[in-house]
Amino acid sequence: MSNSFGRLFRITTFGESHGKAVGVIIDGCPARINIDLTIIQQWLDRRRPGQNDRLTSARRELDRVKCLSGIVDNITIGSPITLMVDNIDQRPSDYQPTVLRPSHADYTYLGKYGLMPPSGGGRASARETVGRVAAAGLARQVLQVVVPKMEIIGWIDSVKNVTCSLTDDQLATVNRKQLSTNPLPCPDADKAQQMVEVIEQARQDGETVGGCIALLVRNCPVGLGEPVFDKLEAQLAQAMLSVPAVKGFEIGSGFRGTTMYGSQHNDGFVANDGTITTTSNYSGGVQGGISNGADIYLRVACKPVSTIFQQQQTVDKDGQPVTFKPRGRHDPCVLPRAVVIIEAMTVLVLLDNFLISRSWTKNS
Repeated sequence: MSNSFGRLFRITTFGESHGKAVGVIIDGCPARINIDLTIIQQWLDRRRPGQNDRLTSARRELDRVKCLSGIVDNITIGSPITLMVDNIDQRPSDYQPTVLRPSHADYTYLGKYGLMPPSGGGRASARETVGRVAAAGLARQVLQVVVPKMEIIGWIDSVKNVTCSLTDDQLATVNRKQLSTNPLPCPDADKAQQMVEVIEQARQDGETVGGCIALLVRNCPVGLGEPVFDKLEAQLAQAMLSVPAVKGFEIGSGFRGTTMYGSQHNDGFVANDGTITTTSNYSGGVQGGISNGADIYLRVACKPVSTIFQQQQTVDKDGQPVTFKPRGRHDPCVLPRAVVIIEAMTVLVLLDNFLISRSWTKNS
């Protein structure tokens, strides 16, 4: 398995969905950085299940983070940092160990490793992302020291056929306070309420729904990204597509750019008070695989959750037909809890690339 991500700022997540604990080991964090564990806890609270029985999984996890190494008196000391969260509401008995659940990783794990993942999907479960979010809660504090003006904000852009389409002016002003006042982290209050209704109806019907998450990075330094195979957008794409349920990624104009002429799509350069900027941002803040200082804008598409509360026909691992209906606790839509995961992966990519960029500067 590949359980590690990053190069200079490198994380390794551990634990299974219904095991004793989940967490992360962080290697490469700069020393002498003040770290507030309550901020890491705030990140985890945004991801935590059981917050709203109508919209998220009913699994009751407190997700209280514990630091086992690498931080002394709230200061990083340069050694590996271990952050762990106990699983307190695991129910392995909810899962049938021989049934191949539709669209889950049961069959592919069986084919690759010769055994099915432990209860709840094991490492294939979104429970694994606890470690990623905890690492990002720490990484964000490092970024605030080295790039204090950088802002990273994600929101729900669509749920099924309800879409929040923001104009360029609205994108320029979207903020976290605006998102927090709506029933879902969506900048349009009316659309947010419609999204809630779609998710609630799906739950009542034993169904699940998907949608898109949008994310904006403001005040990103120029020069992040390592062409040709580690272009910034390539790293962001890998990061997002490693998240459970994510099936699509686009940056800047994305697929919409295929409908435009080059004369429409080109981002012209201008100088303002000695700073070079672009007249438009169809590139999404990245050109030639390197950040150009403009806002990074990306979207990810999340499929409907595979576990639906309806009877389905499948087979067991011996190929015998089975009628299957799950007993576990699952989200009718991943989006409300996935926004912070998308933010987390963005933070990890940007900090790693900043440290690499700084190493170039030191060596030049």
